[in-house]
Amino acid sequence: MFKKIQQKILPNEEKPEYNPPKIPVPPLKNDFINELKKIIHSPADLVIRFVTNNITIAFIDGLIETQSLDDNILARFEDTTDETPSTLRERISIPEVNVFDEMIQCIDEMLIGGVLIHINGHPQVVLAKIPSYEKRGLEAPENESQVIGTQVGFNESLNTNITLIRRFITNPNLCNEHFTLGKETRTSVSVLYIHGIVDEKHVNTVRQRIKDLDIVDLIDSAILAELIDDSSSSIFPQTLLTERPDRFCDGLLTGKVGIIVNGSSMGIICPFSFLEFFQSREDQNLRWPIASFIRLLRFAAIIVSIFFTPIYVASLTFHYEVIPQPMLVPLSESRAIVPFPPIIEALFLELVIELLREAGARLPTKVGQTIGIVGGIVIGTAAVQAGITSNILIIFVALGALASFTTPNYMMGNVIRIIRFPIIVLAGFWGYYGIMLAFCFLLIHLLKQSSLGAPYLAPFYPPRLKDWPDSIVRLPLPFISRHSVNSRSRKEIEKNKKKKNTKKQSQNSNLTPENKEKVIE
Repeated sequence: MFKKIQQKILPNEEKPEYNPPKIPVPPLKNDFINELKKIIHSPADLVIRFVTNNITIAFIDGLIETQSLDDNILARFEDTTDETPSTLRERISIPEVNVFDEMIQCIDEMLIGGVLIHINGHPQVVLAKIPSYEKRGLEAPENESQVIGTQVGFNESLNTNITLIRRFITNPNLCNEHFTLGKETRTSVSVLYIHGIVDEKHVNTVRQRIKDLDIVDLIDSAILAELIDDSSSSIFPQTLLTERPDRFCDGLLTGKVGIIVNGSSMGIICPFSFLEFFQSREDQNLRWPIASFIRLLRFAAIIVSIFFTPIYVASLTFHYEVIPQPMLVPLSESRAIVPFPPIIEALFLELVIELLREAGARLPTKVGQTIGIVGGIVIGTAAVQAGITSNILIIFVALGALASFTTPNYMMGNVIRIIRFPIIVLAGFWGYYGIMLAFCFLLIHLLKQSSLGAPYLAPFYPPRLKDWPDSIVRLPLPFISRHSVNSRSRKEIEKNKKKKNTKKQSQNSNLTPENKEKVIE
C-alpha cells in the first residue's frame, strides 16, 4: 500500500533524486556577491555588509538574531589584519560554526538562519548559525481541552516542542532522529521514541517510509501522517494527531513512535488502534469508576450517532412492527403533512446540521456560536411548520449530532459524521438488512486495517486479554499494563536481558582461567 502512495505522489514519473549542482565558492569578493545574488535571485531581504576590506557577511533579514550577530560575530572582527577561514572559525564564539566550499550548501544553511562570512582571496565560506525563531507563546490546546491535567499545547516551533517533550521525559533513552523533507520547503522532521520500550520494527518502518518519501513540499504534520499511513484509501485515520504534549509523551512512554514537524502544532503518534481514538488523556487522571463510565458513555454515543437516524428511516419505511404502539400515533401525526419519504427527510436534516457545523467552525468564535444556535432553532422550527420534516426526526438528528461531539479526536469525529450518510441510504433502500450490511462492511474494513503493520482492532482482534482492562473501560491502575499492545513489554525486555546474561555466563564458563583474566581486563 505504501508503494501505491508513492505512485500517487509522482504519477508516470521516475523517482527523482535531490542532487543540487556543485558550485564552488568564488575566492574574489565581487564574484562571490554576484554568484550569491544570481542563485537566490537578489531578494529584497538579502543583507550584505562589508565589515573590512576583505571580510564580507551576508544573511537574510529576519532569519537571524541581530543581537547575537553584533556580540558574537561582528565584535570578533575588530582589529583583524590577516584572517583565514580556519582562524576565523576559532574566533567566533558560537556553537554551530562550519566551513563550506560549495555555494549551494552555504545558501541552504543561510535560508534557515545562517550568516555567511567570506574572506577575499579564499575559496571557502565560514557559516555561523544564529537562527531567530519567531513563534507564538505556549497556550492551552484549543481542540483537545481537558479539565484535569496540564494546560499547555504545542506551538509551531520544532525546538520548543522537543523541549516540552524533554521536560516531561527526562530519560537518556529518549531518542531523536532528524530528517529533512520537501525539495522546496526543506522542512525539518524529528522522529522520537524511547529506546528499550519501543518495538524496533516500528521505528524502522517509520524511518524507512520517511526516507522513501519524495515530495516537493511539506507544510503540516497532517500531510505527513497521510503519506505514511498503511492505507491512504481508508477513511479511518491510522495515526493520531495531537496538540497535547502530555498525550504525546504518554504515547512515547507506552512504546509508540512520535513525529514532530517544524511549522506544525500537531504531533503524530503511531501505531494507533481504533479503540485508542476514543480514549482521552484525562481518563488517566480520573478515578477509575468515573473514567470507565465516561468511556462507556462515549462508545454508546458513537452507536447513537451512527445508527439512530438509519434506524428511524428503516423503521418508518419497512418495519412498522418494531415501533411500540404508543409511539405510532405521535409518529403518524408528525408525518401527516410531510410530503417526502423518510430517507429524503433524514438526508435533508443531516445536511442542514453539517452546514451549520461547518459554518460555525469557519466563522469567528462569537459569531459562529450565535449562528449555530440561532440557525438551528430557526431552521428546525421553520422546517417543521412548513411540513418539510417531522419534529421527532429533529430530535433523532440532534441527538446524533450531539453524540458525535463526544469523540475526543477530531479526525475520528469527522469519520463518524461521514459514515452516517451511506448507512442512511442503505437503510432507506433495504431497511434493517441495509443497516446490517453496512455494519458488516465496516467491521470487515476495520479488520483489514493496520497501523505500521500492527492490528487496528487490537486488543480484541487478535484477542489479548491482558490489555482489556484499559480498552472500553478503565480498571484500577495496578491492573493496567503501562505498555500498549503494539510495544515491547517489560517482561520481554527482562527476558532478553536474562538470555544475554545466560549466554555471557555460558561463554565465560567455557573459557580457560587465562582467557577469563583477559576478558575481565
